[in-house]
Amino acid sequence: MPTEFTLPDLGENIESGDVVSVMVAIGDTLAEDQPVIELETDKAVIEVPSSVAGTITEILIQQGDTLAVGQAILKVESAAQEQSAAPATPAPQPAAAPTEEAVEGPKAAAPAPATSGPVEFALPDLGENIESGDVVSVMVAIGDTLAEDQPVIELETDKAVIEVPSSVAGTITEILIQQGDTLAVGQAILKVESAAQEQSAAPATPAPQPAAAPTEEAVEGAVEGPKAAAPAPVPAAATPTKLVPAAPSTRRLAREIGVDIAQVEGSGPGGRISIDDVKSHSKKLHQSRAVAPGSATAAAPLPDFSQWGEISREPMSKVRQITAERLSQAWATIPMVTQFDKADTTDVEKWRKEYGKKAEAAGGKLSPTAILIKVLGAALKAFPQFNASIDMANQEIIYKQYCNIGIAVDTPHGLLVPVIRDVDQKNIIELSVALTEMAQKTRERKVSPAEMQGASMTISNVGAMGGTAFTPIVNPPEVAILGVARSSVEPTYIDGQLQPRTIMPLSLSYDHRLIDGADGARFLRWICAALENPFVVLLEG
Repeated sequence: MPTEFTLPDLGENIESGDVVSVMVAIGDTLAEDQPVIELETDKAVIEVPSSVAGTITEILIQQGDTLAVGQAILKVESAAQEQSAAPATPAPQPAAAPTEEAVEGPKAAAPAPATSGPVEFALPDLGENIESGDVVSVMVAIGDTLAEDQPVIELETDKAVIEVPSSVAGTITEILIQQGDTLAVGQAILKVESAAQEQSAAPATPAPQPAAAPTEEAVEGAVEGPKAAAPAPVPAAATPTKLVPAAPSTRRLAREIGVDIAQVEGSGPGGRISIDDVKSHSKKLHQSRAVAPGSATAAAPLPDFSQWGEISREPMSKVRQITAERLSQAWATIPMVTQFDKADTTDVEKWRKEYGKKAEAAGGKLSPTAILIKVLGAALKAFPQFNASIDMANQEIIYKQYCNIGIAVDTPHGLLVPVIRDVDQKNIIELSVALTEMAQKTRERKVSPAEMQGASMTISNVGAMGGTAFTPIVNPPEVAILGVARSSVEPTYIDGQLQPRTIMPLSLSYDHRLIDGADGARFLRWICAALENPFVVLLEG
């Protein structure tokens, strides 16, 4: 008899979770401790490893199911079980293979009918609260042999353009989407016929086997049928009673976007709250703030511009849409102050040119931005209130012990902000290499959403384009952003002597709820002093 693997006790008072993805298939050889499913609890998304090994004969759950601790996930036939089952059947040797096939057919039909035809590959959960995206390009064609983890489509989300790899392998029989389509998580992308399906399709129908094979099949089917159906309603009925009628993923989304889930009206059965309900509630809140007295974000109706001449329209990209929404929200909700200062970078520029070849040999470019990253990382250590976020819901200040710097990168598709991590643990050569690689990756639209998260503070350098100063907008949940304009040679009095010096204009915008003007002035002056005399970084940073 196959061995059942059930959802183990996950600790931390976790009683249930939602299946994000099934990482195995019927017929796979399962190793002990191999991840079987991705499970989303109210705390995190985790991989659940198997405690058994053997050949998977049946999968009892599917993506989207809610599982309770102890609920059966799959059935496994071990090598020892397969060997011991053969002598017990009074049938000739050839009967062993069809017996297993006959068992596989009805078992696969219980969770999903996919095993009788092509397997659908759907858009997986991309994390970071990404619910949908636009298809930039389709990277495969009907008839192609698809390998596991092979990129299938390029998808533009609200954070980046990413390649979506396939979780299945085989021959592509149908492509269900096209360039320009908007896909939601869980939506089917293509259909694949695996080699195993092609081989098993013929023998599964005739089943010319002795009576012993159907007998085992009948017993298994009778046992498994009620088991697969019975546990399903249990978690759905038990989970919501503790807090609110909502899945763990829904509760997590509400926490992350600052929505009190108790105030959300559920549209599902029994008032169950969905992710769409949370998003709709959040949108209503933002709209109410937008039309509040004194707000400048409410959209006024536009005139008919065509009455004055020829016009054209084109849709905003996802990146541009989200940029507009977030910057509008930041401008409307954060009391921002911008302070200006100038740094004498004459000596640093000489040093930069002197050691630039060393950075190039390592694969980087010793740019002013790379130096600024190192200086800013040291400044965040000296002024921890700038490496923080405000939790207004709980009236707390969150201080971050890590030091990650976001870099605003101008791309043909809009402004993207990749993050250089642990800048306080890297030297300037290492930072120059990391910056060069990340900037190139971003412009080629290869940067992932995860690589654009977790910044302590952001640098926006427009010096290559020109300008003398500007007022950058704080990117929440950060509390400050450093703007850099074009450096110029200016006459400067030093020891009574007028000398030409290279001057870099700096702009510091910050959240006045956390940072006072005096703190902002000290912080910006510290950065200027560190650029003028790098010994400051060694001494205080």
